[in-house]
Amino acid sequence: MSGKIDKAKGRAKKAAGDLAGDQSLKDRGRTDEAKGKAKRGLDKATSKVKKGMKRTY
Repeated sequence: MSGKIDKAKGRAKKAAGDLAGDQSLKDRGRTDEAKGKAKRGLDKATSKVKKGMKRTY
């Protein structure tokens, strides 16, 4: 869930930076968006590992 929040926050920052012409804000938005993607990927991988462990035991 937190991955979705970070991704949305990043998109908002990128849009605000684009409107204001602030490159620093756009860069922070890209960073937040990437962090959200990474968290989401980690959550998916963790879920798959947990499902695999349930089948084994």
